[in-house]
Amino acid sequence: MISENITEQQLVQRLFSKDRAAWKEFYDSYSAGLTYVCMRYIKEPEDVRDVLQNSFVKMFHAIDTFQYKGKGALKAWSTRIVINESLQQLKSISKFEKVNTPENLPNEEEEENPDLMDIPESDILEMIRSLPDGYRTVFNLYVFEQKSHKEIAKLLAIAENSSASQFHRAKKILMQKINSYRQLKKDIL
Repeated sequence: MISENITEQQLVQRLFSKDRAAWKEFYDSYSAGLTYVCMRYIKEPEDVRDVLQNSFVKMFHAIDTFQYKGKGALKAWSTRIVINESLQQLKSISKFEKVNTPENLPNEEEEENPDLMDIPESDILEMIRSLPDGYRTVFNLYVFEQKSHKEIAKLLAIAENSSASQFHRAKKILMQKINSYRQLKKDIL
């Protein structure tokens, strides 16, 4: 968090002037949240570090193009850069069209919005991270970034129906993982 003595807008003004202390404060305030965003897309810890480093370098060089539009604008801008860098990293290592599809997906009853209150956030993140790259990426863009399948298709250079298909398969796999998690907890108790 930004210190109480400074507003986001004041920090942005200092970032514009390339004030080193401001950039350190920005990093200290935002790196944990941006790491979390990056980890939703990228699995390997060294790749997460690389993407974050590239993102912060890009932010430093692009700060002159940033337009402050109110509270939360800096967070939104930096998050977009991390997501774009994460997608670039994924595109360089995998093809989204060629996701290995588990043929024997169970017919889990899909809840529209399953209750996840009994599952720790860290376990949910690990379930998401365990999805194949294409499924995980589409799921994150659709759920967390609220992109449409048309927007996702354009971002990932895939067909719109591929985006929808990967999202639905990701949901089925996640429901299977959630149900297995709950069953395991039930068996332990």
